[in-house]
Amino acid sequence: MSAESTGYDAARITVLEGLEAVRKRPGMYVGSTGVRGLHHLLLDEVGRAVNASLADGGGRVEVTLTPDGGVRVTDDGAGMPFEDCRDTGRPGLETLLTVLFAGTKEQHDRRTVFMGPRAGAPSVTNALSSRLTAEVRRAGVRRVQEFARGVALSPPTDAGPATASGTTLVFRPDAEIFDTVEYAFAALAARLTELAFLNPGLDLVLTDERSSDGPQRARLRFLGGVREFVALLDAQAGEHLPADVIAFEREDPRMAGSMEVALSWSGTHEERVRGFVNSMATHNGGTHEAGLREGVAAAVDAYARARGLLMPTDREVHADRVGADLTAVVSVKLDRPELIDCTLLRLGNPAVRACVAEAVRDHLGAWLEEHPREAEAVVARILRARVRD
Repeated sequence: MSAESTGYDAARITVLEGLEAVRKRPGMYVGSTGVRGLHHLLLDEVGRAVNASLADGGGRVEVTLTPDGGVRVTDDGAGMPFEDCRDTGRPGLETLLTVLFAGTKEQHDRRTVFMGPRAGAPSVTNALSSRLTAEVRRAGVRRVQEFARGVALSPPTDAGPATASGTTLVFRPDAEIFDTVEYAFAALAARLTELAFLNPGLDLVLTDERSSDGPQRARLRFLGGVREFVALLDAQAGEHLPADVIAFEREDPRMAGSMEVALSWSGTHEERVRGFVNSMATHNGGTHEAGLREGVAAAVDAYARARGLLMPTDREVHADRVGADLTAVVSVKLDRPELIDCTLLRLGNPAVRACVAEAVRDHLGAWLEEHPREAEAVVARILRARVRD
């Protein structure tokens, strides 16, 4: 087929530059123009704020849904830089908010919080907002700059002294882009609750000022980490077995990262296994979840054989058969996470599987030895489920 017959030639090539590309194809940057993309826009900014806060040794981020349909996100980090950017010749604040893929030079590693598979820059939030106001508190000075649909309306202006550091972004999602600009408080609270569990000590405050009945507020701070996370999930399940929440942390250089694991058993015959990488939910599982199940199976198999509950000729407890009644959270924080499949919601790092399996086998095995009464109930349920299968 010739170029003449298809009408395709160089004259038909168009190049979208800068934030124009974001506004033209928003789904590539926030996933959709529906409520999922709307939430992604906000959560991506929350991720930036959390990273800025944790990097500066702070740990408080406030998210407010305002009556006019806007959002205010405030962190206590170092504040976006004022000085001119060498690459653009413009102020650092303006560069971060108007240049696609502009970012600070800090290495993305296990300390970096990911809120979703499409980790966008502040410029994406700016591009998809009808108005955005940035207030930065840095080096004792407070400066403000306003934008409209990604375009700076004026240079940053001094707004007086600042007694603390941090950044506040106030923005309104663009109704010309999104099908809805109405945020769901419950959905945001659920995601921020996960984030607080996965980063013990992080102080998150979510406030909804939109109701005429007065503001709705949730302060989320959990010092117990994934142990508290599993305790909550287990309490929601209803019936319980007489077993504690088993929790541990381990650093493992073989996977260039660390893991936090907590598990317990209830009597609901349902599996509630939640996996996370760098605080992002991996809804499609991956090597960390596979390692968790393999570690549980290995510990239970070894315990059962040592006590004659399984004979040498009996088949092994299989990893796919340990999920009934299991409530677990496995959170890994990696320097180089590898996300696979088209959704980028499945962890692929091969080393993680063996590392998590070994750690779970060791810790659960020790717990079973130290708690014979609870171990009997847990192992009996797993073996009965194995026979039924």
